[in-house]
Amino acid sequence: MPSQPSSNAPTGNNNSFALTWANLAAGDDGAPVRFSQYADKSVQVSGVFGGATLRFMGSNDGLTYLPLTDPQGNPLDFTSAKIRAVTEATVWARPVVTGGDGTTALTVSVLMKE
Repeated sequence: MPSQPSSNAPTGNNNSFALTWANLAAGDDGAPVRFSQYADKSVQVSGVFGGATLRFMGSNDGLTYLPLTDPQGNPLDFTSAKIRAVTEATVWARPVVTGGDGTTALTVSVLMKE
C-alpha cells in the first residue's frame, strides 16, 4: 500500500502549500497526489538514504508513472539530500524509493504554488 502524505501544510502564501511524505523506507511508493493546478513546484528530499534512490515521478493517466525532470533535463533521482525544481506539468505525482536497506528513512517535501 502506498505511503500517504503525512501533512498538507500552509506556507503563508494563499496560493501555495507544502506536502510531505515522511519515513519512506526501502521499496516504498508514496501515494499519488494531484499536481496539475500548480505552475511552480520543487522537491526536497532528506533523511537516511542507506543506499536508496528516491525518484520523483509523474503521470497523466494515473497508471503509468515516468520520471519527472529538473529544468536542466535531469531525472529527479535523489541519492543524497537536496532540493530541485520540477519542470513538467502532470496530473499526478509521487515519490518512489528503489534500493536501500533497513536504515532507509526518507522525507520528501514538495512545495506547490499556483
